[in-house]
Amino acid sequence: MKLAVLALLVPLTVAAQSETRELVGQMGSRPALLVLNASRNADGAWQLAGEYIVLPTLSRRFVDGESSPEIGVTTLREGTTAILFGRSPSAELRGTWRGGVFKGARYAPGGQERERFEFSEQFPDMDAYSAAVHCDAQEAQYKSTLSYSIEAGRLQSFEWRSSVAPSGHRCSIGAFQQQSLKGGLRLSAGHCNVTLRELGDYVRVAAENCTEQCGSQAYLEPLLIDRRGHCRLLRGEAR
Repeated sequence: MKLAVLALLVPLTVAAQSETRELVGQMGSRPALLVLNASRNADGAWQLAGEYIVLPTLSRRFVDGESSPEIGVTTLREGTTAILFGRSPSAELRGTWRGGVFKGARYAPGGQERERFEFSEQFPDMDAYSAAVHCDAQEAQYKSTLSYSIEAGRLQSFEWRSSVAPSGHRCSIGAFQQQSLKGGLRLSAGHCNVTLRELGDYVRVAAENCTEQCGSQAYLEPLLIDRRGHCRLLRGEAR
């Protein structure tokens, strides 16, 4: 399952705005990544649906809820499956979302506070990032190979391939141009974009709009690169 596959909420009006929000931060003492689809209603409130992944264990939890238009009061129900409607939540995130920062507390179903959290839409800058990476990641029928060289935040080379068995369909992307991005690095080849973001001890590499570079059954799973240059698939498990 791809990190980008979210439980989307249908906008309340045809003219509703929809966008993806990514935030990095802490859930208690653990680093975490929060990805939400946000749809703005006619009254200015945001309907939110998505997931967060606790990075050390890759445990995944799905959320949906809303954020008020003025003071940013935000409540998200949490569950272990992407379909939360009609199910009892496993927890609830309550807080405020202002100035790109979402912070508050996570509560048990009985109302007891479990842990505090804080997420920010501002990722660390990667202007000084340097790495030479060549790594493979595989799970079940999916295999991915990534190679890149970056010096002081400037792209030197990049190649990313994947394959899916038993169809043998593949993805192959490379020959990128670097684009300006605050809080990360962005590489573009036509409509295909690859984004690198720093997530504490990891760098996440994720692709979007790259279907033209892939066979009909192939895709590019996001990868986490650790400080030793090893990679792992960013496939969180519901726990």
